[in-house]
Amino acid sequence: MKITSYISVAYLAIFLPASILLYTIVPKKARPFVLLTASFVFFWFISEFLIVYLLISILSIYLLALCLDKLKKQRSAALAAAASKEEKKAIKSKNGSKQLAVVIVGVLINIGILAVLKYSPFLFTNINLFFRLTHSKLAVEVPNFLAPIGISFYSLQAVSYIHDVYKEKIQADKNIARVALFMSFFPILMEGPICRYSDTAEALYSGERLHYRNLTFGAQRLAFGAFKKIVIADRLNIIVTTIFKDYEAYDFDGGLILLGAILYTIELYMEFSGTIDVVIGSGEMFGVTIPENFRQPFFSKSITEFWQRWHITLGTWFRDYIFYPVTMSKPMKKLTKNARKKLGRDYGPMPASIIAFFCVWLCNGLWHGAGWEYIFFGMYHFVLISLGSLILPLSNTVLGKLKIDRNKWPYKVFCIVRTALLVCIGEMIFNSRGIKDSLRMLRIMFTQFSFKSLFDGSILSIGLDAYDIIILFVAIAIVFVVGIIKEKGKSPRQLIAAKPIFVRWPIYIGLVVFVVVFGAYGAGYLPIDPIYASF
Repeated sequence: MKITSYISVAYLAIFLPASILLYTIVPKKARPFVLLTASFVFFWFISEFLIVYLLISILSIYLLALCLDKLKKQRSAALAAAASKEEKKAIKSKNGSKQLAVVIVGVLINIGILAVLKYSPFLFTNINLFFRLTHSKLAVEVPNFLAPIGISFYSLQAVSYIHDVYKEKIQADKNIARVALFMSFFPILMEGPICRYSDTAEALYSGERLHYRNLTFGAQRLAFGAFKKIVIADRLNIIVTTIFKDYEAYDFDGGLILLGAILYTIELYMEFSGTIDVVIGSGEMFGVTIPENFRQPFFSKSITEFWQRWHITLGTWFRDYIFYPVTMSKPMKKLTKNARKKLGRDYGPMPASIIAFFCVWLCNGLWHGAGWEYIFFGMYHFVLISLGSLILPLSNTVLGKLKIDRNKWPYKVFCIVRTALLVCIGEMIFNSRGIKDSLRMLRIMFTQFSFKSLFDGSILSIGLDAYDIIILFVAIAIVFVVGIIKEKGKSPRQLIAAKPIFVRWPIYIGLVVFVVVFGAYGAGYLPIDPIYASF
C-alpha cells in the first residue's frame, strides 16, 4: 500500500479505518501501542528505511531529557547541602553549564541531521558556484541525500521537547513509548502541525475509548478537508502550473501573472489547510486535540497578523525558540536599554526586535526549502514586517490627523485587501523556480500589467473551462462563508450538529457527494502533491 497523502484512498479508506478498528477491539492498555505501531508502519509506508532518522531523534531526546532530569536532581541535592551563598552560586553555575551543554547536544543532533540531509546539497552547490565565479579550479562533490518526509516537522518537535524540559515547562518522561508516540503520531508526521509535548502526549497515551461525537466530528473535518483539496486545490493546479512554468512561452502579461499569484495562494491554502483538517479530524477520532494551524488568515489586516493566523504552530515555534531568546539575550537587552535613551519609548525596542525578526525570517525561509528563492521569500516578509513596525507610530499619527477610524469597515477592508495582495506576491516568490524567475515575474507584473487577458478568454485556454470556473466560485464561496462564521466566533460544525437529523444529515451527505461528483480527478486534471510534506 502506497500512501501519497492524507487525502488519498489508501489513507482515508484503508489505513485510518483499519487503525480505528484495531484501536477499538484491543484492551485499553494496548491502545497506545496500537497507535505507536500504526505510526511506525505509516512512516515505513512513506519513507521506508529512512525511519532510522526518526528513531535517532526519539532516542536522543528521550535520553538527553533524562540526563537533564538527573542534573536537576543533583542541583537540588547540592543546593540543599550547600552552606553559603557563594557555594550555591557556584553549584548553580556549574550545573547550569552542564544542562545547557545537554540541550546543545540535543539541538545539534536533531537540527544537525536536518541540516545535513536537507541543506548540504544547497551549501555545496553554492560553494562550487563561488569557485567558478573566482575562476578557481577547485570543486566539491555535491551530496545527494534522501530525507524522510516530514523531517522538518518532527525535528522542531524534538527541539521543543528538550528545550521545555530544560526550562522546566514539562517533566522528562521516563516512558520511551510515550515520547515515541508524541514524535511519531501518524496524522502529524507528513505536514504537521508542529505539536508541543504538553499538547498531545497525555491524550495519545491515555488509551481512552472512542466516542460517537469524536468519530462524527472527526469525519466531518476529514470531509471538509477533502473538499478543499480535491475540489479546489487540485482543480487550480493545472492553471497555476501552466502560468508559473510557461509564462514566457505563452507571453503572459502582468494581469495573468498576478492572477497566477492569487490562484497559487488559494491553491496553497486549500491544499495545506485541507490536509490539516484531515490531520485534526484524524486526531479527533482518537480523542486527541491537535493544535489548530490556521485561523482565517485572509481576514488579516497586516502581514504580522497574517502570520499569526497562517501556519500558527510554526510561527509560535519561531516566536518561543528564536524570537524571544534573541530579544531576551544580554546583548539585545543592553541594545534596547541604550536605544530607548536615544530613540524614545516607541522606537527604542525596535533595533533588538528587528534583529530577532531577521533571525526568525531567515530561518523561516530556509525551513521552507534549500534555495535562494526561499531565503528571498523570508526576507520579503522580514522587510514588510519591519517596515510595518517602523511606520506604525507615524501611521497612527497620520490616521489621527485625517480622522480615519481604524475600526470602521472601509479601512478594515482596505487593510485586508492590501495584506492579501502582499501575501500573494510573497507566495509567487515562494513558488518560483528561483530568485531570477521570481524577479522576472515581478517585473512583468508591474511593467506589463493589463486587465485584457483576464477578460478576453485567455484564461479558458490554459487549463480551466467555464464548468470548472463555476465549480471553483461555488466551492470557494462555501469556504469563505465557513470562514466568516468562524471569524464571528461560532463553530459551523456545532451549528450543524444542533440542527434536526433531517437537516444535518443531508448537509453531511451533500458534502461527500459534492467531493465525489465535482472533485478534480481523472483525465484533464493535475492533482497537486502534498506541498508541505516536502519540508
